[in-house]
Amino acid sequence: MRVGILGGTFDPVHNGHLAIARAARAALALDLVLFVPAGDPWRKTRDRTRKITASERRLAMLELAIADDKTFGISDIELRREGPSYTADTLAALAGERLDDQFWFIVGADALADMPHWKNPERITRHATIAVTARRGSDIDAAIAAVPDLKDRIERFDMAPWNESASEIRRRTAAGLPIDDLVPTAVVRYIAETGLYSSP
Repeated sequence: MRVGILGGTFDPVHNGHLAIARAARAALALDLVLFVPAGDPWRKTRDRTRKITASERRLAMLELAIADDKTFGISDIELRREGPSYTADTLAALAGERLDDQFWFIVGADALADMPHWKNPERITRHATIAVTARRGSDIDAAIAAVPDLKDRIERFDMAPWNESASEIRRRTAAGLPIDDLVPTAVVRYIAETGLYSSP
């Protein structure tokens, strides 16, 4: 099976996440896209001014967001693991669980350009091809140039630019502003019913 891996905090999952998953699925002929919510995202939890929403709530929002699409799935592998979440470790573990699958690790160009600062980035390409697309304002060529040792394991795909960001959605919710055009309807309802993000 051809499987795309889309990791993230998903705090909350939004339409941009779903759009990149759909674009990768179509461009790379993927059978399945697995959303992998971060357990302890090491780059974000170093900033203690930003508290990550509880994993069960982020997981619940993901389940609501993808409920109607059988080509989307969720792996809670990082939520089950103690300690910081590192992509290289996650892909190695998934490869051990899904022995017959081929993996494409889906990222934006901004994340690819930052990959030299990740833990053991060369281990990522032992288990997956890197599938990269441009976010608004990002440059794929510059991103690939930043990881010359990985360039032979990178595939590009195109998608329409998107404006959604989780931080903006949290800010708008705290300010009482609508988020209906940024987040799946079921997730909008969940956020409203739980009072999630109601304060900064």
